[in-house]
Amino acid sequence: MSTYDLIVIGAGPGGYEAAIRASQLGMSVAIVEAEHLGGVCLNWGCIPTKAILSSAERYEAVSKNAVPGLLVDGVKADYGAVIEASRKAAGRLNEGVASLMKKNKIDVVMGRGSLLGAGKVVVDGDQAGTLEGRNVLLATGSTELILPGVKVDGERILTSREALECKTLASSLVVVGAGAVGLEFAYSYACYGTEVTVIEMADQALPGFDNDVATTLTQSFNRRGVKIRTKTAYRSVEADSSGVVVTVESEKGEEEIKADQVLFGIGRKALVDNMGLDDAGVVVENGFIKVGSDLQTSVPGVWAIGDVVGPPLLAHKASEEGIAAVEFMAGKRTQPVDYNLVPACIYCQPQVASVGMHEAQARDAGHDVKIGKVPFVASGKAVGTGHSEGFVKLVADSRYGEILGCQIIGFEATELIGEVAMAMVLESTVHELGEACHAHPTLSEMIKEAALAAEGRAINF
Repeated sequence: MSTYDLIVIGAGPGGYEAAIRASQLGMSVAIVEAEHLGGVCLNWGCIPTKAILSSAERYEAVSKNAVPGLLVDGVKADYGAVIEASRKAAGRLNEGVASLMKKNKIDVVMGRGSLLGAGKVVVDGDQAGTLEGRNVLLATGSTELILPGVKVDGERILTSREALECKTLASSLVVVGAGAVGLEFAYSYACYGTEVTVIEMADQALPGFDNDVATTLTQSFNRRGVKIRTKTAYRSVEADSSGVVVTVESEKGEEEIKADQVLFGIGRKALVDNMGLDDAGVVVENGFIKVGSDLQTSVPGVWAIGDVVGPPLLAHKASEEGIAAVEFMAGKRTQPVDYNLVPACIYCQPQVASVGMHEAQARDAGHDVKIGKVPFVASGKAVGTGHSEGFVKLVADSRYGEILGCQIIGFEATELIGEVAMAMVLESTVHELGEACHAHPTLSEMIKEAALAAEGRAINF
């Protein structure tokens, strides 16, 4: 039996970054992984999907002659090669994580880990055995949520996992769920010519996001030929060799939608089963492991982070929690993770990014709100590069100018949101953000302009 200061179960972004931080703090560390280093994010989520999206963006620009002066006839897409490239990107980063483990002297144990009481982890698989640790960190992540009665076959009925391996393009596709996963795949498939219909039971795409953002994104998708049907609930699916029939229900009643494939992107569920949690006394509520503000479970010395502890189910949130948990167990930290400062991003085009509260949330929280909203068309860089769709919307408190949140829809929104997140960490005001000199021409000038607009002194709009 090997003994460590910390055993991490799960080598996704949260788990492997926590392991590295623990090593930096002088702990002896082992990390247990059942499938691939890097977890779902690196192998079957964030990274391969972004590779596919990048190819889709370029194909769309070239095939539709959207680049001034660049005229291309007879352009063709090899979608199988796109998938292969995305798998290579994931593989390369998987190797990178392995190198990081070696560099930081972290023992990698391949197999499925579960608790054998507090402080002990039993491993089933390639390196079966028992490990003992002064601390155990549960970072097993989540898997695709599959509705009752749905039989995923990888050919006609897919989740994101199967879609990331499918090398053939359907001529028509129904996407169930207008969240981040559903919309990213809807955009990618549509760029390559697939007829896409997205169904969403909520009253807007991107439920929980700012309504202005959801409306703008829906309009953009509609212009691309993607049908987004809100207030429409999935009821059932039938599949055969010719395609699928998806039954939905809206205010108009039930109807059937025929397509080649259906892709379910309705959410994820935490991987908490068969981990020995009950026997160890770890409390699970509503499908997630219950933790305190220090990310320790109901059992001393057993900690949990990432998707297994609840929303938001985001890779970077898991990483923040992983580092925080290790610093708490090492006595190096007193402040919990501030979830208000965790950005949410969608990588279709136009991109969507949000941090903090949106306008309705701020008003519901009792703030006297002022808004700085500036369209991308006011940016010289956006117009000059042909990316003038969208806007930046800053939400601030009227009394002190405190930045309460920001929503961006437009080109490189996911890169721009980091500036606002930093400003919020530093407790900056819109006045201070507006005083910061931004290089011209850049898209980041939009942040400054929105800050000025919140104070009623916008220059370029």
